[in-house]
Amino acid sequence: MNAYKAVEKDPRAALIKEMKNLRAGMLGVEGSAQHMQPMTHFPDWDRNQIWFITSKDTDLVRGLAPDSHAHFCVMSTGQDFQACLRGTLTETCDKAKLDEIWSPVAAAWFHGGKEDPNLTMLCLELTDAAIWGSSDSTLKFGFEIAKANMKEDELPDIGTHMILTF
Repeated sequence: MNAYKAVEKDPRAALIKEMKNLRAGMLGVEGSAQHMQPMTHFPDWDRNQIWFITSKDTDLVRGLAPDSHAHFCVMSTGQDFQACLRGTLTETCDKAKLDEIWSPVAAAWFHGGKEDPNLTMLCLELTDAAIWGSSDSTLKFGFEIAKANMKEDELPDIGTHMILTF
């Protein structure tokens, strides 16, 4: 099933499936002067949270204020699915969650392991997400573009957009 159909059928399930297939997205704090930063995500869908392992000395962590709102954006490798998740971002080191999501990849960044003094975690408490799904068919894309160019009052039908509230 392409992303267009998946998003229309069940946007939450489409989001979960697509994020499972992605290694990272871009995380940024609203209102900060910082650029968004690539981060590996660890979703906890039962709690509507996205967790990140990071270092205390990053601009992202140093720039956090109480009740910071953030966006986390992802795009599928096929470029037929995009999502921007929004919520409150807090720094909190949850040892149980760290044990759950720790991996050899995370260990490569923290030579002191899970006890590294620079290691910290960020938790994005999700409030909502904007999700887009488009057709992965070049034939459909071409047809819709041609049709829209021939009819002045018609736009191409190549995608869908949904808002999820958590």
